[in-house]
Amino acid sequence: MRLSVLLGCGVMVLAGCGAMPVTGDVKAVDASQPGDSQVQVYAVPPREGATPIEIVDGFLESMTSDDPDFLTTRKYLTAEAGRTWQPGEGTTVLAKAPNRNGPTIHDEERGTAETTYTLTGEQVAAVDAQSSYRPLAPSEYSQMLHLVRKKGPDGKQEWRIDLVPDGLVLGQSDFKRLYRSVNKYYFAAGRTDDAAALVADPVYVRNRTDPVTRMDTATQTVRTLLEGPSNWLRPVVDSRFPMGTALKSGVTSLTTDDQNVLKVPLNKKADQAGQGACRMMAAQVLFTLRDLTSARVGQVELQGERGPLCSLGADEAEDFASDGGSGEPDSQYFVDDKGHVQRIPGSSKGSGDPEPVIGPLGSGTVAMSAVGVARDEEQAAAVSENQQHLYVSSLTEESEPAGPVVTSRAKKAADRLSAPSWDGKGDLWVADRDPSDSRLLRLVDGTGEPQEVSVPGLNGGRIEALRMSSDGVRIALRVSSGDGHTTLLIGRVERQGSGEAERVSVEDLRQAAPQLSDVTAVSWSGRSRLVVVGKEEGGVQQVRYVQADGSTSSSGVLPGVNQVTAVAAADDDQLPLMADTESDGIVKLSPGDNWQTVLKEGSSLVYPG
Repeated sequence: MRLSVLLGCGVMVLAGCGAMPVTGDVKAVDASQPGDSQVQVYAVPPREGATPIEIVDGFLESMTSDDPDFLTTRKYLTAEAGRTWQPGEGTTVLAKAPNRNGPTIHDEERGTAETTYTLTGEQVAAVDAQSSYRPLAPSEYSQMLHLVRKKGPDGKQEWRIDLVPDGLVLGQSDFKRLYRSVNKYYFAAGRTDDAAALVADPVYVRNRTDPVTRMDTATQTVRTLLEGPSNWLRPVVDSRFPMGTALKSGVTSLTTDDQNVLKVPLNKKADQAGQGACRMMAAQVLFTLRDLTSARVGQVELQGERGPLCSLGADEAEDFASDGGSGEPDSQYFVDDKGHVQRIPGSSKGSGDPEPVIGPLGSGTVAMSAVGVARDEEQAAAVSENQQHLYVSSLTEESEPAGPVVTSRAKKAADRLSAPSWDGKGDLWVADRDPSDSRLLRLVDGTGEPQEVSVPGLNGGRIEALRMSSDGVRIALRVSSGDGHTTLLIGRVERQGSGEAERVSVEDLRQAAPQLSDVTAVSWSGRSRLVVVGKEEGGVQQVRYVQADGSTSSSGVLPGVNQVTAVAAADDDQLPLMADTESDGIVKLSPGDNWQTVLKEGSSLVYPG
């Protein structure tokens, strides 16, 4: 039933094959290789007199195609089911293509037979109608397909499906082939335009033309941007597009002209935006399309009902991408074997020599075990060697040693303070792991009285480590539970009020790496990606990339390195990934290279943040 077309096969045939391979290992090949977007499946209608099992198999196969509006797919359904089936209501992702169990045969009544098949499998994720991906702990999937035998237009009796769940059911292989992850961008809520911070909201769109909307990938992406943020992120972000803004009716393709200018026709709702808001709208479009290599947008021009509204160049859009830092951090910081904080300048080339930081953290009498540096690189926070005290100091001028800003009362070092982390607003975060009073704490601007942050949803778990995102609206938590496992959770940072009266909570925790039964270390790596160190059940330690929505790619696994205890990544993916190891000291992984030792002595290497 499936016809797969591989690009390039025709060229090979025309050129002629000098010889066919006759040696080598035998390898099983799936009908569609994971993530191979060049494989295209064409839907085939049911044959005359098809059996129930052929109808079910044909329907499942046709769902993996680019069938326009699923017209051919609907031919496997009765007329009524074909009209009411909603394939765009979401996607169920299974570990493998669904199994079909059955049939169950029922008695014939008045010449009409019926039968039932059950679709089963292991569900690992779900994509909702907003195109938002959510990983799930593997669970049993079971849905029924009910078939009846009715007279067709030609008077012949044919089997068709009359009860079918809305949405698509795909194995991971087909899902990765058909869809790709893209980031749409919104602004962190509660910030002024001068301090705007862009927040990535990852969604999945079709690799080629969407069968339902007939839109190409770039147009699908802009459409999802205009529809607004995902439900999970909505409470903490804003869109500058006026409510109701959409693409102009009939637009299915957006392409750049010969000057790399992308013109985006919008409906009349967009006319309500002023010039300042319009430029921010254009920045949202530019950043959203930046990762689509086929787009290569140099400038965006937004068009309303009465003509052009505004335009913005790619360079100008950077003004709206502030994350609280002073540009891309190019330095790394670590704690040396004497407990002093040191800085490695020029990390992009890996040529800088370590030097003590200015102030008591670099030359004081208190030995440190972990450090966190503000994104503007003007302050740093460090945890004492016994993990009991947290100190904050300037990195720009000499100062006298100050007392600790946070002290843990736990008896054991492992139950005291976590490594600190700074958000894009300049606030300092740390976890006190005291079993009798475990807390997540925030210090506004790194000073003042620590404020306890509410974290509902921990269900008795304890925060072992944390990393704040650069936008300040998401936090990655490494949480231990009573079963001895440590998992990775992502929480939404909600802020109420302002100034000293501002109250902060971490809401709606969700698993970011359910496939890992134990997570050892985590770091943000860009606006919507994390690098995670952990183990699958019964597996060995691995280092891999995970999207903020919990999805992974087939290229997410990084080269292996032994006994990793901590990782550090920068927002700039051209800077090396760093790791602390028990045997090789601090090591780095530069793009296209292998792991290399940087420092034999030292620990807690971090980038600002």
